[in-house]
Amino acid sequence: VQLVESGGGLVQPGGSLRLSCAGSGFAFSSDYAYWYRQAPGKERGLVAWIGSGGGTYYADSVKGRFTISRDNAKNMLYLQMNSLKPEDTAVYYCKTLSYWGQGTQVNVSS
Repeated sequence: VQLVESGGGLVQPGGSLRLSCAGSGFAFSSDYAYWYRQAPGKERGLVAWIGSGGGTYYADSVKGRFTISRDNAKNMLYLQMNSLKPEDTAVYYCKTLSYWGQGTQVNVSS
């Protein structure tokens, strides 16, 4: 099983980024898939999840701004992030089952 995130970078406040997570060795469609983030000096926290049936959950801090989705045919997980704020700065990780990706850095700064 391997998870590889991409799409992070530097963006100005109010901007958008789309994170991607490529999966291999399993199917995202078969279980819950998650996005977590960890800011400097803080614990890793849940951002969003998507269930095998398509149900979703968002942390209050990102609700209405972030959208989690997946492409079953490509075995990809996504996180569309809009209206980004400086407090969204963190390393973002995808997770499924007991497996984690290596993370991708998101910096929101002017």
